[in-house]
Amino acid sequence: MKQPPIISMKKICKVFPLEIGGEQQVLFDISFTINPGEFVAIMGPSGSGKSTCMNIIGALDSATSGVYELYGKDITTLFPDELAKIRNEYIGFVFQNFNLLPKRTILDNVMLPLMYRGLPITERLERAREMLKLVNLEKFESYLPTQLSGGMKQRVAIARALAGNPKLILADEPTGALDSKMGNEILKFFKKLNKDLGITIVMITHEFEIAQYANRVIHIYDGHITYDGAIPKNESVLLKSEQKVRKQ
Repeated sequence: MKQPPIISMKKICKVFPLEIGGEQQVLFDISFTINPGEFVAIMGPSGSGKSTCMNIIGALDSATSGVYELYGKDITTLFPDELAKIRNEYIGFVFQNFNLLPKRTILDNVMLPLMYRGLPITERLERAREMLKLVNLEKFESYLPTQLSGGMKQRVAIARALAGNPKLILADEPTGALDSKMGNEILKFFKKLNKDLGITIVMITHEFEIAQYANRVIHIYDGHITYDGAIPKNESVLLKSEQKVRKQ
């Protein structure tokens, strides 16, 4: 039996009120599905709406209108505390700037989301050490984040994201704070997680070179989806797709 989509967005719109009065719409009828095991890049220039889209996918914000289903459950109108539970139980986050606690060991950092779930310390330790081993950092569990390279910090962040055994990893510009060599290593690791473990990955990026590591790209421009499909051979295909929005 075919599994239902992990993500289903139907005519999602997002409007923000302006301090000077009035409002600004940043997403217009965004609709797409992401199935289990996909590696999808959501791409677009600065100000395109991709970060707003990411916040809705990650249950960090809610849509103004439309329907968002996560694992088949409509979470569009959930309250903030309910969204917090969704984030902790179903989504693993990897951020551009790592978001590690600098005064806690990397083992503590990886255990943190498990602590919020109320798991006993023995289970937290076992799971965290298992994840550090997966990212080849088991020998560094007592180190502080400040003692690690950028690439190692991002691997800690990946271990933390995986600790809760999510089916979905949401990565926001995951190589933005890394040099090109370290960035490529992290992207290859994402590809391996997707291929070997079947983890669904949604990656937010503004760079076509990074999007090429995914298997599918959703391109957003001025709040509209202009392309949704296989990674094109060159970026010009995506740039041409923006023309319809520019003419509106």
